[in-house]
This record gives sequence, structure tokens and C-alpha cells, in this order.
Amino acid sequence: MTLLQTILRTTAFRNPLLRTLVPTVALAYGIQTAVAVPSIAAKSERFYDLSGSLTYLSCTALSLFLPYLRARSAGNVAGGLAEYLSPPAPGQGAWWWRQAVLSVAVGVWATRLGSYLFQRITSDGHDSRFDSIRGSAVKFYAAFFAQATWVSLCLLPVIAINSLPRSAFALSRIQNVTSSIPVPISAKPYWTDILGLSLFLFGLTFEIIADRQKSQWAKEKKEKKHSEEFLTRGLWSKSRHPNYFGESTLWTGIAVAAGGLLVRNSAQVGLRLNGLGGRIVVLSMCAASPGFVTFLLLKVSGVPLSENKYDKRYGDRKDYKAWKENTPMFLPKF
Repeated sequence: MTLLQTILRTTAFRNPLLRTLVPTVALAYGIQTAVAVPSIAAKSERFYDLSGSLTYLSCTALSLFLPYLRARSAGNVAGGLAEYLSPPAPGQGAWWWRQAVLSVAVGVWATRLGSYLFQRITSDGHDSRFDSIRGSAVKFYAAFFAQATWVSLCLLPVIAINSLPRSAFALSRIQNVTSSIPVPISAKPYWTDILGLSLFLFGLTFEIIADRQKSQWAKEKKEKKHSEEFLTRGLWSKSRHPNYFGESTLWTGIAVAAGGLLVRNSAQVGLRLNGLGGRIVVLSMCAASPGFVTFLLLKVSGVPLSENKYDKRYGDRKDYKAWKENTPMFLPKF
């Protein structure tokens, strides 16, 4: 028995969601532990953020193709990946593009952010967030454990979307008092698709611009083109943490796009969830993603660390106080 077959049999739950969720989450903690061991030994955080992006990419890919691997292992899919990606039966194509788009969206975000953060730590040589914990193996591992949790919670909407087998979406049924009417899934975007992807693109663009403005500002400061101690230009004049606002917004977009489809009757049937309880389950999973990100940024590792650092350095300066008083902390002013 191969490793893949062992994993598939071990996680062969009756519920399609659990069949994908459990191995995907296990992979997140496995990758983070594998990177944590040498990082703790070297007392280096250089690959921390990069490993986070790798975990996002790996877990998204696993959740996307795991249903196919299960079907192939069970003999329900003839051929191979080419057939899986070939034109599907009526109704199935409408589902496949949504899986692909949301998975690619996560991949684009993870690749961009991971490369940006890795380039930054390579240039700076260290990350001040780890100054007080890199010397403690327990505390340092806790950071990797927290990152695995971050990945798992953020990916819940995408995992739920990807866990549905394509065959479950050839037709859906709307039950009423007198009959069962088969209804094919629309290949056209629903309003939640449009709204969710628009929010994602807006948030991603906002985050990218904010990061680029800060990188350019830091570069110009090193080149002695200005003597500013903190950035108050561009998007940083609209919000004190525009990159974090963009981060929260893009995950909200993914949650909206996923949730709008997961609450539909066809998705509930595919996930073997029924009634109000099933809809509460999927909506809770979707809400957990942007909810956890926003909580993390506002209360734990984002805004508090940054604000405390700058308050200690510049808290007695009038220009810094004026910037704080006139610039919203999170939601930008326009």
C-alpha cells in the first residue's frame, strides 16, 4: 500500500468535507513543524514567512486535487488528470471554474506576499517580531504552530469549495411540496461571485500598493533622499495600516464568493449537509476566515506590535501625534 493510499484510507470519512479538511489541515501543521525544527536549531526566522506561503500553496493544491485522487484511487475516474481537466458533463463546468478561480486567487496572494516578505527579511537581516522569542524553542515553535492555525482557518472557505466532487454538481435538486425539480448549476457568475471576487481584487491591489509605497519609502530613506522617520504619504495618509486593511478585505472577498455558493441547495447536498444547520456550518467556516485574519491583525500580531513600536519611538513628537489623530487606524478615509 502506497503512502497516498494509506492517507486516503485513513481519511475516508463519510462526509466529503471532512475527507478534504482533515488531510489539508494535517499538511499545514506538518509543513510548519518541518520548517520549525531547523529554524529553532539555527535560531533564525528567515524562512518563517516563506514557509507560510509554501503552506498556503501546498494546502490549496491538496484540497483542489484530493477529490480527484480519491476518485481515481477508487476506480471512479478513468484516465488521469487530463480527463479530469477535460470538458465536464453539463453543469459540472459551472462548478469547476469556481474551484479553480478561488484556488488561483489564494495562490497569487500567497506567492506575492511570501516573496515580498522574504525579500524584506533578506534585506533587513532580521524580523523584530522574533527578537524576544527566537531564543526560546517553545515560544519559537508556538509561532510556527500559530502560522499553521492561521493557514488552516483562512483556507476554510476554499477547502469547503474544493471538497465537493464535480459529479455532485451535474444537477442539483430543489425540494418542494409536490415535486423534485432538477436544476443545473449556472455557469454564469452569481452576484456573490462578482461581489466576492471584486472585494478580493480591491483588497489585493490595496495591499500591494501599500507595500510598494512602504518599500519605496524605505529605499529612498536608505539612499538619504528624505529624512522622514515614519511614512505618512500615499495610502499611509488614508490609513495607518493600509496593508492590513487590504489583507482583511481580500479574505472577506474569498469568504463572500465561497459562502454565496456553499449555502445553495446543490452545495448542501454535495457536502451531505441539510437544512438550516448545514447552512450555519458553511457560513461559520466562511466567516472564520476573514474574522480570524482581522482579529489577528487588530489584536495580536499586526496593529498592536506596530503601534507599540512606533509609540515608543515617536510618541512624544507632535507630527506623529498629528498623524495618529488625523489618520484612521484601519478603515481608510477617502
